[in-house]
Amino acid sequence: MQSRNLFVLLMITLFLIPTSLASEVVAGEDVNPGADDAPFSITERTSPSVDGASWSLSIVMDDGAYDNGTTFEIRTQVCTNDGVCDPPMKMDATIDGKEHSISITPPSNHTYVNWRVKAIYSDDNYTNYPNGDWYKTWSSCYFQQDSGWGGVDYDGAKCDIDSEETPGFGLAVGLAGIAMAVAFTRRD
Repeated sequence: MQSRNLFVLLMITLFLIPTSLASEVVAGEDVNPGADDAPFSITERTSPSVDGASWSLSIVMDDGAYDNGTTFEIRTQVCTNDGVCDPPMKMDATIDGKEHSISITPPSNHTYVNWRVKAIYSDDNYTNYPNGDWYKTWSSCYFQQDSGWGGVDYDGAKCDIDSEETPGFGLAVGLAGIAMAVAFTRRD
């Protein structure tokens, strides 16, 4: 009985820890591969991303990756200002020799576009770049729970978007977790 209660409290605590502690992402600062961090380099990327406008990314493979038969898959994920992220999507890239290009149209009220590259080697092993996280292109008008509103299209009072600011989203999730814990402990 006691270990069950301890487990429930531990799970609630984990849900309440801000996700910003797990990451060194700075609101408004794009996250890009370093010069020697990946077997590709960016040749073009729209920055910032803009609600309802085409966002494009083009990368070129390094000679070594191209010569040894490595292939790339590019995935994107769009997150919105209300704290919700779409599921990651494998993109249909246009491939021209070493260059891979994609484009998407972010929805209204988006915070950023996440993207990553999966390098698949000739022996069917693979590596994700970046490993365990995403590269990130911030929106021209975004809301970040830790720092509030920002972006080049934020005028100090509002963004040119249709929805309202929803900073209480994390609080709602936390309160739901506490309510579930109370319900489980009262069942006994």
